Amino acid sequence: MQKDKFSLRDNEAFIELIKLLKIKQYAQTGGHAKMIIEDGLVRVNGEVEFRKRNKLKKGDLIVIDDVEIEIV
Repeated sequence: MQKDKFSLRDNEAFIELIKLLKIKQYAQTGGHAKMIIEDGLVRVNGEVEFRKRNKLKKGDLIVIDDVEIEIV
């Protein structure tokens, strides 16, 4: 499994899941990100995540395809 990291800015406490998918280029648009999540293709901290606007915080692990993204 490939490992990746996403750093929150100093003034940010979280990032929404759909925004992360767009920033990391797993989705071209917000609508595409929603479809990926609705299809159960994203896991957050080991659980399939269906909440599109789930607030990801430092320490969360997101898995999509064969990539693990850690929020730092």
